[in-house]
Amino acid sequence: MGDTQDWAAEPGPAQRARSVLAAAWSCQVTADGAREEYVGAHSVTDDGEVLLRVPEDSALLAAALCAPRGEPSAVLEFADVAPVPVRRRIRARLWLAGWFAPADGPLLFRPTRVVLRQPSGAVLVDSGEFAAARPDPLAGAEAQLLTHLADAHPDAVERLTRLVQPESLQAATRVVPLAVDRHGLTLRIERTRAHGDVRLPFHTPADDVTQLTERMHALLAQASAAACPRALGPVRRIKSQGGNGG
Repeated sequence: MGDTQDWAAEPGPAQRARSVLAAAWSCQVTADGAREEYVGAHSVTDDGEVLLRVPEDSALLAAALCAPRGEPSAVLEFADVAPVPVRRRIRARLWLAGWFAPADGPLLFRPTRVVLRQPSGAVLVDSGEFAAARPDPLAGAEAQLLTHLADAHPDAVERLTRLVQPESLQAATRVVPLAVDRHGLTLRIERTRAHGDVRLPFHTPADDVTQLTERMHALLAQASAAACPRALGPVRRIKSQGGNGG
């Protein structure tokens, strides 16, 4: 990958799961056969428990609170959707199985089983590691950062392709910023009937947006120093049709 560092550090499953949970705006809840979707109705505690605000007449409320103590009473599902429209836009899904505890105000959901599914496959996340993990420091700002990069700086996205192996760019029709975290930037390379993802690691992790800006400048400097631009042909860099499928 050009002159980029050999190491390709990425968030571990526990931190990735916490990042999905932190950034999600909606969730689907299944309890006793009832399935409901809530938008903007949940918040997350420091140890990964979920506070969910539901209407008093919700079937979920009765089903969750009447479940036998200690048995999983519900499953919460969260989807991680790429901010920039791309084919197969759902980057990950997170399932939390557990039980609701009585609480004043919102329902308190305590997860006992955590499953994270990414394109590489599903992994069972240790519940203790999940509780102790913290979301990626860029998780809350990622959507704004990526859409700004895609909309305002398509030239920078194209320049970054100089750090990508030539074979990964064969038949490419569009290159889009897919994800960013403290460890690196991921580009989605789309072709007519397929796609692939390439990760560009930062030289050191970024702990905030200011540090991310420096890491991005370092990547662009590496790209500018690359031997020559990649011949991408008629690449549509950003605003083409993107699907919402998972």
